[in-house]
Amino acid sequence: MSDTPPNHLSTNPKSPHFDMEVLQRGIGIRFKGRERKDVEEYNMSEGWIRVAAGKSRDRYGNPLTIKLTGEVEAWFENPAEGSEDKPADAE
Repeated sequence: MSDTPPNHLSTNPKSPHFDMEVLQRGIGIRFKGRERKDVEEYNMSEGWIRVAAGKSRDRYGNPLTIKLTGEVEAWFENPAEGSEDKPADAE
């Protein structure tokens, strides 16, 4: 597995952009220079993220999301399995 996160990723299992292996490694997202932990979906090349719009839900119980545009950066929080590298915070 490469050390570059995918261009487009979603946390919704029904999405075609869902990838459990990638999500288990942990993905960090920086949007407009600020680290975000509430991102449900992102696309780096198009420059947008989707986040939940408060506590509101649709009629199927899924959170309503809003699309925010801006500069998106993504990185893996944990190294790939079999990788010799140690995480930056582990010393």
